Amino acid sequence: MTMDFSRDKPIYSQLVDRICGDILKGKLRLGDRLPSVREYAVETGVNVNTVQRVYKELEAMKITETKRGQGTFITSNEERIELLREEMKNQLAENFLTSIEALGFSKEEMLDVLKNKA
Repeated sequence: MTMDFSRDKPIYSQLVDRICGDILKGKLRLGDRLPSVREYAVETGVNVNTVQRVYKELEAMKITETKRGQGTFITSNEERIELLREEMKNQLAENFLTSIEALGFSKEEMLDVLKNKA
């Protein structure tokens, strides 16, 4: 099964976001083993080098740990995952604010819309 990717963001970055999202949604749990680089490349339909970059990025973010001869695992550090949740929440809010400002909407105007949708 290949995935659809957006053209406005690098594929490796979209895959990092996707794995982080799966962790936050509970599809991937603390200590879970990720597929091998080759397995994930086949699963997503991307180049092996791209997946290697994804795994390297996740490890640099301390989201995953590589155990020699065993594979790559989601960190068991709950605090790191909670920090990831806060980082992603803040990033989404910043992206949202940038978008509404670019379109000429005020924060108050959008808060009213969000309150009415809730």
